[in-house]
Amino acid sequence: MRGKGIGKALLQKLAQIALEENLYGLRWMVLEWNDPALKFYESLGAELLGEWETMLLRGEALQRLASG
Repeated sequence: MRGKGIGKALLQKLAQIALEENLYGLRWMVLEWNDPALKFYESLGAELLGEWETMLLRGEALQRLASG
């Protein structure tokens, strides 16, 4: 579905909501190897924040933490 303007329209609407709600901005995640997405987001003026890594807690580890 790339190239049909859907992603840009979605981000544009989210940007409008962010401004209406007086938020500081939008943050999302993208895989570091996804060059087409990176180029698209950068063309919108987005910054790549390299210092952040995604963490996921699930399964047994999630249960272990929840139970103390």
